[in-house]
Amino acid sequence: MRGFSLAKQWMRLSPAMLPFADAATEELPLSRLLRLSLFQISVGMAAVLLIGTLNRVMIVELQVPAGLVAVMVALPLVFAPLRALIGFRSDNYASALGWRRVPYIWFGTIFQFSGFAMMPFALILLSGDTTGPMWAGQVAAAISFLLVGAGMHMVQTAGLALATDIAPPKVQAKVVALLSVMFLLGMLLASIVFGALLTPFSQIKLIQVIQGAAALTMVINFIAVWKQEPRVPNRNMDRTEEPSFIAAWRELRQTGPWGRRLLATGLGTFAFSAQDILLEPYGGQILGLSVGATTLLTALFASGGIVGFWLAAKRIGDGSDANRIAGFGAMFGTLGFAGVLLAAPLASTGLFACGVAVIGFGAGLFGHGTLTSCMQAAPADKIGLALGSWGAVQATAAGLAIATGGLLRDTLAGLATGGMLGDVLTGPAVGYGAVYLIEIALLFATLAVIGPLVRTPRRLDSPLGLSGPQTAT
Repeated sequence: MRGFSLAKQWMRLSPAMLPFADAATEELPLSRLLRLSLFQISVGMAAVLLIGTLNRVMIVELQVPAGLVAVMVALPLVFAPLRALIGFRSDNYASALGWRRVPYIWFGTIFQFSGFAMMPFALILLSGDTTGPMWAGQVAAAISFLLVGAGMHMVQTAGLALATDIAPPKVQAKVVALLSVMFLLGMLLASIVFGALLTPFSQIKLIQVIQGAAALTMVINFIAVWKQEPRVPNRNMDRTEEPSFIAAWRELRQTGPWGRRLLATGLGTFAFSAQDILLEPYGGQILGLSVGATTLLTALFASGGIVGFWLAAKRIGDGSDANRIAGFGAMFGTLGFAGVLLAAPLASTGLFACGVAVIGFGAGLFGHGTLTSCMQAAPADKIGLALGSWGAVQATAAGLAIATGGLLRDTLAGLATGGMLGDVLTGPAVGYGAVYLIEIALLFATLAVIGPLVRTPRRLDSPLGLSGPQTAT
């Protein structure tokens, strides 16, 4: 009886008090929205395998050279610039069945499945556990990583476009935030499950985990898209001329300052992402944190990101400008990086942890703000092209930032340790500090680029719900 009473009390809670529950509408109930968001779980699972689990397994357990691993992990970025083309093609897909987005989601799912199906055997060949030539393992591993990367980009681009198609305009910002949180949730759950299943490690377990992920991807994505997209029989089948991507991009650019909008996305994403592979080593090498403590940084960063996504969705849903929210995200990012920088001379793990959480919070605000800005500014017939362009810039900038951050840290740390930067700039902290300073500078540059995009409101609103004096419109 007590459990029944608690359930009744829970049901009395206002939807406004439950994160993202108010994203549901009569046209898009919460059950359907949560089911659609499952495609983000599968993409998050794939991301963890590529940049987390397999990264460590290849280097430590399979003894694959780190340089070769870096190349393999970076291969999916080859398809990142093609997200704009994928979005454009899904806008204009000619289908006798009447679907636009579902075929691309399903093709992407098949690519992911195919890549995962061959990946464990390719990795075993790559490790040298074979009597065949080494190049066979390298080629097979490259093909498997490329297939998974292409599938991830196709599924995510078409999936976000489908969510925008079926979500009423008044809740689109909240729907996008929910999908972003589901991606983080997928990464978090997958990292925990994969870590448990691969302990202790064996090649048989690796095969089982990766192929299990392949099968789960098919099942999850099938459930996600089932009866989601309305069918319009013979959609686009009667047109006499195939639409041009270049012409569509020119038409999109004529609807607003898309160059500035995408430049702000690229700069900000680069600034937030250059630290992705540096925060944990910084905590361990500079602040002396244990492996367990640095592992918690991922959860701390993700938690800040979830809060940022939720708050951005709430403020944009209440009428705040999406570009303004992105600008506040960049501002919080500068505060977070400043805290991380100061943690080393002050030897403060608390300040470091706060800085990491604030960086995640700022990244959540910025990512949601820029994505919603593109979504709101796009014409109805070019939603896929707009979201694909945002995704192409965001994914490419993130990949380049991760590589650049690692290279800068190694180069400058080597110079500082060797005494080539003077008597003051010595020690391994110099490399990390230089990257964080560059990120702060890029965030200020992002603010300068995004500023003209912000509409002048009648009342200045902050993402924390504070209101300022009236200004002229």
